[in-house]
Amino acid sequence: MSSEKHSPEDIALSLTLAIVRSSPAQLLLLDGQCNIIAASMSFCSVFGVDAADVTGQPLFALNDGSWDIAELRSYLTATLSGEGKPAARDIDMQQPQQSIRHLTVQASRLTYLDLEQTRILVAVSDVTQARADAALKEESVRANHILLQEVRHRVANSLQIIASVLLHNARTTASEETRGHMENAHHRVMSVAALERLLSTSEHGDINVHAYFTRLCESISASMLGDVNQIALIVKGGDGVVEARVSVSLGLIVTQLVINALKYAFPDGRRGTITVDYNFHGPNWVLCVRDDGVGMPLTAPVWAPASLRRWPRSCTLRWR
Repeated sequence: MSSEKHSPEDIALSLTLAIVRSSPAQLLLLDGQCNIIAASMSFCSVFGVDAADVTGQPLFALNDGSWDIAELRSYLTATLSGEGKPAARDIDMQQPQQSIRHLTVQASRLTYLDLEQTRILVAVSDVTQARADAALKEESVRANHILLQEVRHRVANSLQIIASVLLHNARTTASEETRGHMENAHHRVMSVAALERLLSTSEHGDINVHAYFTRLCESISASMLGDVNQIALIVKGGDGVVEARVSVSLGLIVTQLVINALKYAFPDGRRGTITVDYNFHGPNWVLCVRDDGVGMPLTAPVWAPASLRRWPRSCTLRWR
């Protein structure tokens, strides 16, 4: 073992250089002129340089000047000035006969006792592959989303056909009970078809309430108002979205209420209006279906909660 005595400064510098060189991160220790004092073996391996050759060289001369990037110079100058701690920078580096490498650079000015000697520690991460993987994942998600939209569009078309068949069979059957079941099935299929059609154009799976109710009322009009075209269906309300699973329930309720109003509120060719109205109050909303028809007769039996038949002129639902 050598008996040579070393000063504390020499020992501290030697320890610092050893830590930098052995670090698994891509690290550079630079002086105040951006000359390389030490480079980690990881940095040398990733960027294809020799540790012995780069020591003492200007950073901007590395790899035939590939590191001489205006944005990197500006960033390191700001770091050397000591005016705050600049945030990490994303920098693109072009090397001869190679594709662009995307780097994330984080530099920090070191604070220690020898204030006359400026030192900065630079951490470099090559994020080229990570960005490529993220772009590939994003493209895959986009392709799957387009495919899902196309499937939903086709499902909506198929459901519309099924709804038309159910309605036709309901109108031609002689059995009142069978007709009732078919009409109920038609209402449900029609509600889901309208939902699927909107989902086929939705970016995030949420449903715009106004668009959904409008589409739903258009479907009801197309299927039921052929004989009662003197009745107007109106949708009111501001902008707002709900989850798809919630919109299914809302669609079934609105469909049932609107169809009941069409059946019972306007006898003998009476003209009128059915209004679907809703309002959002923060996380809460109110849904109201009303008509200006004949209303419930005074001698009508007490309404049974289990059924939506013979609803009064106005029905209001509140969600909290």
